[in-house]
Amino acid sequence: MTIVLIRSLILYFVVMFSIRLMGKRQLGELQPSELVITILISNIATLSLEDIEIPLLHGILPILALVCYEVITSWISLKSIRFRRLISGTPKIIIRDGIIDQEMLKTLRFSVDDLMTALRMGGIFFIEEVQFAVVETNGSVSVYQKPSAQPATKQDVHAVPSCFDPPQIIIADGQLREKALASIQLDHAWLEQILTRAGLSVSDIFMLTADRTSRYQLIPKGGHS
Repeated sequence: MTIVLIRSLILYFVVMFSIRLMGKRQLGELQPSELVITILISNIATLSLEDIEIPLLHGILPILALVCYEVITSWISLKSIRFRRLISGTPKIIIRDGIIDQEMLKTLRFSVDDLMTALRMGGIFFIEEVQFAVVETNGSVSVYQKPSAQPATKQDVHAVPSCFDPPQIIIADGQLREKALASIQLDHAWLEQILTRAGLSVSDIFMLTADRTSRYQLIPKGGHS
């Protein structure tokens, strides 16, 4: 049992290291080659855990080899458009100016239900509202609505506010984040003023967020904003 636990721990760190090397993508955003590598890595790791007679090195080496292959493939893809298209394919337009390309749907093996599901997930329920719909190389569908169907923006109604960065988490679970405080160009004097006004210390704060305009939201531990 001890051997299994040790092998599991070692393989865990090896697989985590491998996935980090491959980049930070969610499962649904993986390119075909990345998905294949991920599946192979998981299968190789499982074999090494199920059969302790297999030397652990025989499981680690193939994993590292696959990761090296993926890193090299990614590097070549960055340098060569042809190679990138060969490995990952190219985006395909399935709707243009509200008209469905039925032949492309058949080629991609996309059913009508698949198409409508993708449109609904983008908040679109009428095909005639779509200017372009593109199936990306990772299988996701990107949709661009016709201008007449797009909701009005603040710019359209001439009510554009000043641009500011989103709020940053300054304190999280009683821990002060110095870099976040500096990133919104606020200092400790401002923070002390906020804490004094609330009658709390840093350790009493569950979450404190703020932006460059000094607008903040403070939630004490065990309390509400």
